[in-house]
Amino acid sequence: MSDYWQHFIFLLPMGILAGIVSTTAGLASLVSYPALLAVGIPPLFANVTNTAALVMTGLGATVSSRKDLGEHKKELIKILPFTLAGSVIGAWLLLSAPAATFEKAVPFFVLVAGLLLMSQVNKSKNAETNLTREDSIENDSSHPVYRTFVSIGILLVGMYCGYFGAAGGVLLLAILSATTTMPFASYNALKNLSLGGANLIATIIYIFSSHIYWSLVIPMGIGLFIGGWIGPHIVKIIPEKILKIAISLAAIALAIDFFMKAYF
Repeated sequence: MSDYWQHFIFLLPMGILAGIVSTTAGLASLVSYPALLAVGIPPLFANVTNTAALVMTGLGATVSSRKDLGEHKKELIKILPFTLAGSVIGAWLLLSAPAATFEKAVPFFVLVAGLLLMSQVNKSKNAETNLTREDSIENDSSHPVYRTFVSIGILLVGMYCGYFGAAGGVLLLAILSATTTMPFASYNALKNLSLGGANLIATIIYIFSSHIYWSLVIPMGIGLFIGGWIGPHIVKIIPEKILKIAISLAAIALAIDFFMKAYF
């Protein structure tokens, strides 16, 4: 069996797993990025290739979450422009920074994402309390200063996703969970589509300015589409707390592994 088909057989299931992880907790790159490294792609190009493949996660999740998205078109319009604009800036920063700098920065991005997710573990417990405060939240959200800070936060998440993206979904979920009274499944669907768009914009930039391993995007992308379709259904079945604990611990462990490889 040729090396390509060995890589295909390896990357397809890893893509499915990454798609599920992405659409349930926003941590696709904690599976897909190491998988691409494992087949021998240098870190910078693995990130670029990973971004191209991740577009398929957003597509699969969008197909699976059409109902949730259709009920929140106004919220999507408020989020999507900032994630797309941020992605352009982040992609430019990635291509401007030396590969060695990127490799040394990755462990800290992943660690912050893992800790942030862990801090949100008890968020679901407070859901009922948050609903009782719905009126006050809606009033606060109409204030121009409040909207500006939220928009800047979403722009920064878009920049991060364009630069690296691992756990970028966690960052966006944290912002949306703190600033909306929508159900988790609904703002998770908005997150999936928004980051799918951000990955698409970054990929277009990379096509003209970097090297994408398209032969590996194919199996990874197929898997990501399947996993992206499955994930939104899982969100409605498995308790949110269990998902967050498991993935946050995995993120922290992976950050330690990346740190050891980059600095020792």
